[in-house]
Formats: sequence, structure tokens, C-alpha cells
Amino acid sequence: MIISASCRTDIPAFYSEWFFRRLEAGHCTVRNPYSGQSYRVDLRKKQVDGFVFWTRNFGPMLRRLDELASFGRPFVVQYTVTGYPRAIEAAVIEPQRAIEQIGSLAARVHPACPVWRYDPILITSLTPPEYHLENFRDLAARLQGSTDEVVVSFAQMYAKTRRNLDAAAERNGFQWIDPAPGQKLALAAELTQIAKQFGLQLTVCTQPEFVCAGAVEARCVDARRLERIGGFQIAAAQRGTRPGCACHESRDIGDYDTCPHGCIYCYAVRHRRVALARYRAHDPAAESLLPVLP
Repeated sequence: MIISASCRTDIPAFYSEWFFRRLEAGHCTVRNPYSGQSYRVDLRKKQVDGFVFWTRNFGPMLRRLDELASFGRPFVVQYTVTGYPRAIEAAVIEPQRAIEQIGSLAARVHPACPVWRYDPILITSLTPPEYHLENFRDLAARLQGSTDEVVVSFAQMYAKTRRNLDAAAERNGFQWIDPAPGQKLALAAELTQIAKQFGLQLTVCTQPEFVCAGAVEARCVDARRLERIGGFQIAAAQRGTRPGCACHESRDIGDYDTCPHGCIYCYAVRHRRVALARYRAHDPAAESLLPVLP
């Protein structure tokens, strides 16, 4: 089984101590976000094919890279770097620190280990399409040679996302829009060409309608990439987590409403105050990421 850590929260940035303790214990407990029922996930080496980490800051795990490597299973880091204004991303690390970490992962682990995510693409009066073209080009130039793929998607406007965007827009004096599909496709096409200039394959996450010439569907949980790193075959079915997802099957060990980064577009956090409270209540020695939910 491939372990996803995690689409629901930033385990490397905020919960790395818990993760390493669970590796030592050989299991963790995860709460189903829909039913509320808990189930056990086996983390023994013989049951794990590899890991996919999702993060805005791999620093805490980078300091324990030898310990992670000693577990003997390959891992991929889906690393989001967008460089948006603080009105949109309140507490993420500066892009240069993230870029340095990506370079370190490529050099110390494997060139296929880090995957850059420019995700989600959010159109606002602070970040209009022309902003994204300039910002994406700058980041791509700085990441050239450290990764071979950039994953993009456009912000999904769930009800909680709209609520958080409206509140932030009123608080910080900007406007946001959800562009028409044709506008999104045109922007994706321009980003694809920029990516190509810097040796990057642009892939589109869970939105196949925006896959343009030169781009392909993203497979963020990718058994083939893990095989390149680990040097052994992984039997994994293609089983996405939602419509349009081309990922291989995985088991996620995170919890929603636990990431305190404060990104206003985040689908995994209803209210940042809730996430902060749950982060402060976290016990690194517990079996689950957050045993008692308020």
C-alpha cells in the first residue's frame, strides 16, 4: 500500500514528530472524515510500498532525512510553492526556502523525489492571469533542474472556499473571481509552454477539461515514480479519490481541519481558528493525528 501523508493536512510541516513515532510503532489510527469511524493503518515496512508527502514546508523532515531513508521505502514529495501575497497565504514559508528544500531533496534523495505544485491557481485582483504568468515563470526558472514536473489545478469553489474567500476579500480589500472554463484553458496553455521552456512537464490535477496540448493528467500518487526511486515494482491499481483523479490507490493518514497555514482557498480547512485549536491539542504520542476533536 502507498501511504499518503497527507492530502488533508501538512504532516511534514506540523506533525513530523507524530509521523516518526507512528513509523516506530508500526501503525496509526485514522478517522474516516465522513462516517467518523476510526480504522487502523499498518505502517510496518513489509506492508508499505512507499510514501507520498504533501507539504508547504518539508524542513522538519529534511532535518531527519537519514531516519526517513533508513525505513527503506521510497517517497515522493508533492511540494506546493505558489508565492502568493500574504492576504491569500498567511503563514507559508518564503518561496526561496521552499525552492532550496526542493533542490536538497533532488540532490540527497533522488531527482524524481520532489514534484512542484503550483496549485491551486486562484484568480483575484491581487493575482490576475498576468500575475500568474510572471510569477510562474520566475518560480519555474528558479526550480529548473530540481524537478521534472509541475502540477497545476484551478481553485475548486466549494461552499467553505467561497465563504473563506469572501471573508478574506472583505478583510484585505481585494476581489476574487472564478473564470470561465475557456479562460482557464487559455491560461493553462500558456503555463504549459512556460514550463516546457524550463524542462518541466506540466500536469493537471483532477481537472481533465483543462489538459491542453503539451500537458497531461496529473498522477500525484504515482506508483511508477515511486518505482523509479525505489528500484522495485509496486502493484497498485489506478483508483482516484474523486472524479477526474488519475492517482494510484493509497491510504491517507491525515485529518481535515488541522493545518494552520491559513491559505484562504484551502479545501481541507473550514476555519483557521479550528485548525489552530486542533493543532495545539495535538499529542505527538497518540495513535491518531488528533484523538479528540472539539
